[in-house]
Amino acid sequence: MSATTYYDLHLSGLFCDAILEVEDVQFRIHRIVLYDCSLYFQALFERWPTKNNVFRIPLVSADMMRLIIEFAYTGSVALTEDNVQELMIKADMLNIMGIIQACADFISEKLCPHNCTGIWQFTNIFQMSELRCKAFCYIIKHFEEVAHCKEFLQLSAEELSKIIGKDELNVRIESSVFDAILRWIAHVPKEREQHIAVLLSQVRLGLTSEDYIKTKVISNRLVKNDPQCKKIADSSLKIILHRLAHRSVPYGLRNTLARPRVPHSIMLAIGGWDVSSPICNIEAYDFPADLWIGVSDKMEHPRAYHGTAFLDGRVYCIGGFDRLNFFNSVDRLDLATHTWQEVAPMHYRRCYVSVTVLNGFIYAFGGSDGHERHNTAERYCPETNQWTLITPMHSRRSDASCTVLHDKIYICGGFSGTVYLNTAEYYDPETNQWTMISPMRSRRRGLSVAAYNNQIYAVGGFDGHNRLSTVESYDPETNAWNQLNSMLNCRSNFCLNVMQDQIFVVGGFDISSVTQMAEVYIPHTDDWFNICKSEISRSAASSCVVSGIPNMADYMVSRDLLPHSDVDDSSWDSD
Repeated sequence: MSATTYYDLHLSGLFCDAILEVEDVQFRIHRIVLYDCSLYFQALFERWPTKNNVFRIPLVSADMMRLIIEFAYTGSVALTEDNVQELMIKADMLNIMGIIQACADFISEKLCPHNCTGIWQFTNIFQMSELRCKAFCYIIKHFEEVAHCKEFLQLSAEELSKIIGKDELNVRIESSVFDAILRWIAHVPKEREQHIAVLLSQVRLGLTSEDYIKTKVISNRLVKNDPQCKKIADSSLKIILHRLAHRSVPYGLRNTLARPRVPHSIMLAIGGWDVSSPICNIEAYDFPADLWIGVSDKMEHPRAYHGTAFLDGRVYCIGGFDRLNFFNSVDRLDLATHTWQEVAPMHYRRCYVSVTVLNGFIYAFGGSDGHERHNTAERYCPETNQWTLITPMHSRRSDASCTVLHDKIYICGGFSGTVYLNTAEYYDPETNQWTMISPMRSRRRGLSVAAYNNQIYAVGGFDGHNRLSTVESYDPETNAWNQLNSMLNCRSNFCLNVMQDQIFVVGGFDISSVTQMAEVYIPHTDDWFNICKSEISRSAASSCVVSGIPNMADYMVSRDLLPHSDVDDSSWDSD
């Protein structure tokens, strides 16, 4: 007999052999159906038989029992945000694992900054390690948002210490952790001020600045009044001053107070041209540690002047040149399995290609096949493994650069075959049309562009006479370009990516040679700073930002292998 038939019989009250009594409400049921869904009901029916087959179920409401019976008969249950927690508790009491799992799946889909801490605490009473892990990971990944929500203030000191002590805590700046601690304490100051030293010991104050520690930490009343906190702040300050005095020391150290958090995104620089030939090497930039590391997943064939795209856990290397051949081929690296696969080729051979990702598609524009510069454009669908031609650009462009802003693709500069371009245009996938915008202030070939904070940033390049360090930004609302502070170094054909609200550049060709130099731009201050140079001198490489992969540790510097400062940071330890 089918489950549907049994359920119809239950609703009709036919052939039922037992009654469940809940809050004076009686449910006529078939014992075999509930027997199959729960060890609780197995024990109830086997060990506590009754003369009239009426079984009273305590501590469960009639509404909850109605849902439980529905699940027993149909295998599904009508879950809502209002009933899911109570149902999960009652299902746990009655040992109905199917409902517990259904509730866990429902809750995990509803995780948000406002409820994740409450869900994490709630799951502590269940043997649902998967949901508990998901809730904790959500807190870690979205900490800066979570820390401003009401539920965050209900954490215990032990729970908060566990969260902020994790290397994986995702924060753009470490000062936000200290701010979160102060906010948590201020909620119930009399009870919580005693925990300041334990919590402060989990903050990586050595990753902040001398000015921040002096003006925000040491001057804080709670820190001033606690000798242990003062030791932590003093040790952190010594680490910062030591690092500033020894420029060769990386930004991150193994020291407890300066141990960098695990990055949730890293930058990959792939292939390119070293001093004499194309290469297949890949490097990863670990931003919190300010270090580059070589990646074992080298390309199978060298490529330069190619494009790179990251999509759904995979990196695509598109087109390019190896000194002899102009490629239309595309190789894909699965970052989780470390395996390469060749996928469908493009319609055109494209060296000096411009590549970006929008709405699950990879787009490739322009380039050169060794004979002519293209204005053609095409897009790749990973699901069908097919490239489709789209409307050509207004201009032939090779050695241009493109980026996505507001669901439109902007492409800027390049070389037409005769002219170094300052023109720019954007593509709208909704209309499959290109629209010209105001030209840049400078002609730029081998430039890089990026979108950030509603602006398009055009950086560096070659104007036909000089390598450029200049930078300009485009505002779509005014259709105008504005001059910004220049890079510290002139460069063309370099890698550029946006991470953590900053713009990173590395490599390229400077005034006279291929370079390893790297620097970072801070948009809100319009300043450039040098960062750790890459291990390899390369130009004509391509890069992308990788995030959300389960094995990020494979592409970052091990925190346990970082150097240890001579500065003693153990003086604050309560042991």
